[in-house]
This record gives sequence, C-alpha cells and structure tokens, in this order.
Amino acid sequence: MSTRTWFVGIVIGALAVAPAIWGMAAEHGGKEHGGQEHGGTTQAPAATQEHGGQAAAPAAQPAMPAMQPSAEQIRQAIRDYIAGIEGEEGAFTVEDEVTDNIRTLTLVQVHERVGKTGEAYYSCTDMKDTASGEVLDLDFDVADEDGVLEVVDVRIHKVSGQARYTYDDQDNRIPLM
Repeated sequence: MSTRTWFVGIVIGALAVAPAIWGMAAEHGGKEHGGQEHGGTTQAPAATQEHGGQAAAPAAQPAMPAMQPSAEQIRQAIRDYIAGIEGEEGAFTVEDEVTDNIRTLTLVQVHERVGKTGEAYYSCTDMKDTASGEVLDLDFDVADEDGVLEVVDVRIHKVSGQARYTYDDQDNRIPLM
C-alpha cells in the first residue's frame, strides 16, 4: 500500500467519524464540565495477511494514536467502581464537603455524556441519598493507566439540581455561592 493511499484512507476515515464526535449533544449545557466530548476509540489498522496466514510486516507509516477507551467502557468503569465499593463496604458513600456529612448513595444512572479534560475522562451520575431522598449529580474522573480504567476522583456537583461549581475556559473548577 502506498503512503498516499494510506493517507487518503486515514483522511476519509477521519471525515466519516468526525460528525459523530462533533455532533454529540452535550447532556449539560453551558459550562457544566470543561473539556472535550469523548466519542470512542481510535484503532490502528489491522495487518494484512500474506501467504501461509502470516501477518505482513507493517509498512513504514506515521505513528497512530494510542487506543482510547470507548464512552461505554468509561461509563462501565464508573458502574464497576460503585459496585466494588458497595461490595467491599456494604454501601457507596461520599463525604459532603459542604455539610460535613457522609452520604450513603444508590446509583440511579450514569449519564450518557462522556468527556475528557486533560488526561482524565469524566462522566456524571445521578445518585439518590438513601437518608434524605435527594438526588445528587456526582462527577467521576477516570484515568486510563495502560488500558486499565480507574476512577481517580469523585465530587458532588449538584444536590437536588443546585450546582455547587462550574468550569471556566481553562477547565478550572469555580465554586458557586
């Protein structure tokens, strides 16, 4: 395969995927969470087969971007994290820094929107406080450590629809009064 043919294939592939990524509707409007929308995986092309079922050595090609987890894999990592805490501790709890209380929560849903800020992916969840009945919106940051997705931060973003913070243009968290 010539370099030109390979390059044209990459450009056409990028143009085919781009509308799906750019056209994703934000679940939250405005400055809900900074960063970019995350649309899925980037995969390197498969090696071609030669005689005898042997994979051909790849031609000298520009480096392909590393594999990225899909949005569903990120959402599943969050669900697995919550289930793991529930299994180990009997319940999923989070410290409420505003009230200084520990809240016991049950998962209602992981939001469809997945994004990326810096090196971390993120998604939000709706969780119900088992004591008060309030619905909390929690932000979960997920790191990709050599293909292993790990929740690295959890924050209460909203309580009963009232936001506690927003983001500026540089993805810095801004508390709301």
